[in-house]
Amino acid sequence: MSASCPLCGQPASFFFLTQDLNRRLSPAVFKYYQCLICGLIFLSPIPDDLDAYYPSTYYLVPTSLDQFASQAEGERYKIEMIRKFVSAGRLLEIGPAYGSFAYLAKQAGFEVETIEMDGACCRFLREVVGVCAIQSQDPCAALSEMGTYNVITLWQVIEHVPDPWLLLKKMVDHLLPGGILVIAAPNPDAFQFQILGRWWTHVDAPRHLELIPISLLTQQTRALNLKPVLLTTTDEGSLGWNSFGWQMSLRNLFLPHRWLRRLMRLIGLIVGVVLYPLECREGWGSAYTAVFQKAKHI
Repeated sequence: MSASCPLCGQPASFFFLTQDLNRRLSPAVFKYYQCLICGLIFLSPIPDDLDAYYPSTYYLVPTSLDQFASQAEGERYKIEMIRKFVSAGRLLEIGPAYGSFAYLAKQAGFEVETIEMDGACCRFLREVVGVCAIQSQDPCAALSEMGTYNVITLWQVIEHVPDPWLLLKKMVDHLLPGGILVIAAPNPDAFQFQILGRWWTHVDAPRHLELIPISLLTQQTRALNLKPVLLTTTDEGSLGWNSFGWQMSLRNLFLPHRWLRRLMRLIGLIVGVVLYPLECREGWGSAYTAVFQKAKHI
């Protein structure tokens, strides 16, 4: 079995078969490949019914503003990270869900706009969070009708996009000089992935279409004249995905058996604690956060 890399077009080798282990919405089997040249890991073919893997229950929209504001506090580290590079201006978040980060960005004084595919989330963003929300399943098309920004963010979103490389170019075009692009994503170089392989919860088939090595993402952004100013697997957000990864991956091994599922999740929590120092090594964590800056006018 072979496929062509969606980025460079070169031959890719078969990597593994897996299923929707996280949500079990279908018994379908999915094929992942790895490019022999650039290292990109990708799903092929992308299922025609991909929308079916994002049911109405995919997002649990908060029932009250107090509940929402309390949940949002867990993402304050994102604002603190961004303020190291840009302190104010226009901010676009692609894939905000119901808007925890968008809410904090607005509170911090940014002029916030969002692109989100879920209708219920868009209503919450407009009516409760109070930010502009464009409902679209095609962020490239939506972005073409929008303006320019000082900050564009994708928090664990780029792996869901059918053509992340086209989106990358579009985002750079809409980024103001001196502005930053923030991308957080699963790390295919992670220690967990080497151990768990197709059982790794961050594969999340078929919703995760591409697993992009941070080195490849950096290479592509450099070609678009963006400078990496932060590349890390040890920021607060990335570290949080380590324990989650062990718990959910081990739980998924015994999903039909409730008591075994609970036991394995507990074991996963213990494994995460034991391996915490190892996964704190730069580059070994389950996720990365990358910040790229566009050159200022001279």
